[in-house]
Amino acid sequence: MDMKLRPFDFAQAAARAGLGVNGQPLSVKPAATTGASFGDAMTQALKNVSAQQNEATRLQREVQLDNPTVSLEETMVSMQKAQIGFQATLQVRNRLVSAYSEIMNMQI
Repeated sequence: MDMKLRPFDFAQAAARAGLGVNGQPLSVKPAATTGASFGDAMTQALKNVSAQQNEATRLQREVQLDNPTVSLEETMVSMQKAQIGFQATLQVRNRLVSAYSEIMNMQI
């Protein structure tokens, strides 16, 4: 497996995230014009995490069956990606539950 490392381009990463190099948003768009809701974004993120976990499971199975086309390194990287995605999802869930609890406990 041939892996080539490229230097990290902060400007490009910030542009993909919709931020300027200084960390400020490039442009503020109203939520109604974007067409995507928070629920849609969460659904897509959960589908991506599920797909990563399924891919990691598939690669683990292939390594266990001694498939010569699947490398152990590729499998380990896929497992780590799935683990990181799951941990991030768990943290988002914990923050959402905490925010919900805090809102529900507010005095009116």
